[in-house]
Amino acid sequence: MRSVDNLARTIAAVDARLPLAARLLEELRARSLDEGGGVTRPSYGAGEQIGHDLMRAAATEAELAVTTDAAGNLYATLPGMDRATPRWISGSHFDSVPRGGNFDGAAGAVAALIAIMTLRDLGIRPRQDMVAMAIRAEECSSWFSGQHGGHLGSRAALGLLKPSELDTAIHLGTKRTLAQSIDDAGFDSVAVRRGPPLLSAGNVRGFIELHIEQGPVLVREEVSVAIVTSIRGTVRARDARCIGAYSHSGAVPQALRQDAVLATAELIHRVEQYCDQLRAAGDDVVFAIGRLHTDAAVDSLSKVPGDVRFTIDLRCQDANVLLPLNSLLQDYADEIGARRNVRFDLGKRAVAEPTAMDQAFRAVLQQQAGLLGLAAPEMPCGAGHDAAEFVRANIPSCMIFVRNTGESHNPDEYMELADFRDGILLLACFLLKMA
Repeated sequence: MRSVDNLARTIAAVDARLPLAARLLEELRARSLDEGGGVTRPSYGAGEQIGHDLMRAAATEAELAVTTDAAGNLYATLPGMDRATPRWISGSHFDSVPRGGNFDGAAGAVAALIAIMTLRDLGIRPRQDMVAMAIRAEECSSWFSGQHGGHLGSRAALGLLKPSELDTAIHLGTKRTLAQSIDDAGFDSVAVRRGPPLLSAGNVRGFIELHIEQGPVLVREEVSVAIVTSIRGTVRARDARCIGAYSHSGAVPQALRQDAVLATAELIHRVEQYCDQLRAAGDDVVFAIGRLHTDAAVDSLSKVPGDVRFTIDLRCQDANVLLPLNSLLQDYADEIGARRNVRFDLGKRAVAEPTAMDQAFRAVLQQQAGLLGLAAPEMPCGAGHDAAEFVRANIPSCMIFVRNTGESHNPDEYMELADFRDGILLLACFLLKMA
């Protein structure tokens, strides 16, 4: 059959499944709405499970093979002619930040399912298994404190999760460890700890993740999709603390105070100044202080604050710029602490190096976008994604961005169905090429 006929059939097959994609996303939104606005789907919680249940039911109805691993990741598989040949995986996550948007992660999981269904609808018999994956706990930084490296579900599947993280990652709401949270959700933390991992470079040919863009670039460029070049690396202090001394805010002279708030404010300002200098020199670096608070049980208007808790999130695409920031944070903290007579405990920082998307896969995406008549510019990704963990496991990976008019991690997140269609078409055509 001519390639133009194949393309027309693929477009028709995706269009036939598009109402299902819309229904799954709408039902997921309706069932995970938060009273405070937006959606709330905690990692290893009820909201995340709703997404997995919806995907399982739809995959089962489409006669895909559905399995889960010990960490609770879900796999909907179109079996290949040679089951031993390394598989292709596409997917994303269903958990969200508190009071976040409906499409961050969920769009990629649903798109993967629709794309695999499309292959089945077209009667494709792939050489290898083609898998749609719903990944657990990608947004775990919003739900788990303590010492962990993030992206808990994908890292568990890939064997990148350290056994100690099962005990040192603590759920902010339930105060249960990651191991207990996995078991509470009906999965098997003992098997996760014991291994071996389900996924590896030996049994996975490649990974592709569709995700909404979490910034305004595609809106500004007036295009529906983009192809990701690389993912920024991170330096994160999840449980930083400044310890001073409580004292009377009127009776103690300024020079004798051990003010934890003022010391922390200076540290934040110093980091901001340095990042400004890096950007002025042409480097790519951003940072945020996502949490910053005193102890509400102790603080008051008339007290000098003696204890501050905060987080630091630094991101950059250049490892030569990013990695020195880790030691620079400590240098700043030591100098400011000594001068202000306070002590900073930044904790163990979680460091993830920048990751590049596979150039050959990007070229295939560009080719397929051209056949579909889609303008698909290449652009870097500023946020962390499970695709980066696959790269770290030596599995070549790539990503598709879909335009989102409300940025991300907020209730205004929004994706037009027509843009989602373009993303699914590009994903399906890519997987057909790889099948």
